[in-house]
Amino acid sequence: MKIRCLAIDDEPLALKQLVAYIGKVPFLELAAQCQSAVEARTFLENDTVDAIFCDINMPDLSGMDFVKSLAVPPLVVFTTAYSEYAVEGFRVNAVDYLLKPFGLQEFQRAAQRLQERLEGTRPADEVPVPDTDTLFLKTDYRIVNVNIPDIRYVEAMSEYLKVWLDSQPKPIVTFLSMKKMEERLPSYFMRIHRSYIINLTKIKEVNKNRVIMDADTYLPIGDLYKEAFQRYLSTRFLTR
Repeated sequence: MKIRCLAIDDEPLALKQLVAYIGKVPFLELAAQCQSAVEARTFLENDTVDAIFCDINMPDLSGMDFVKSLAVPPLVVFTTAYSEYAVEGFRVNAVDYLLKPFGLQEFQRAAQRLQERLEGTRPADEVPVPDTDTLFLKTDYRIVNVNIPDIRYVEAMSEYLKVWLDSQPKPIVTFLSMKKMEERLPSYFMRIHRSYIINLTKIKEVNKNRVIMDADTYLPIGDLYKEAFQRYLSTRFLTR
């Protein structure tokens, strides 16, 4: 079964990339591409889609307001360069939130989540993960509710993870793999080392091969992750 998609972005190059990524996923079908939310709303008055890949920061009508205005919105994956929209995006029940610049792998992960939601491809014994801005972690004999934007970074420690938060000085220690954590976190998190996943919005400074999160926290950038991290930085680096 094909998932009919609507791609919306006011930046021509971003829209072109989005359309290209949709074309690389076999179970996605591009119904239309629009350069504004107003144009998309006109399209939906005469047609239907299963899912929308939608930029947020657009003139005239933002992607967020556009989705909120729909009486019965399709499933939504937001795409934006502004991480501050992440929490609001999940509050309108977005399936995923892709922080630009995102790669094909991140896009495919979001597409997979769409497929799971629409076609029920999730295994029967797997509990659905709610699309919210929180997650539950088991630590000692407790289960704690963690606000995802509060996470500064995640540190691997043998078979355990240390989850460092802004809101408390000591980390939450949980029995979990880096792979599982990486799959669950939204795209404004990035793995920079086999032992570290960081919240990109919490970076204070980048110094050579280290990411400085605060005065006492210097995290190394691994060779396998250096290229992707430098690509991320290059899209946000301002010059004269």
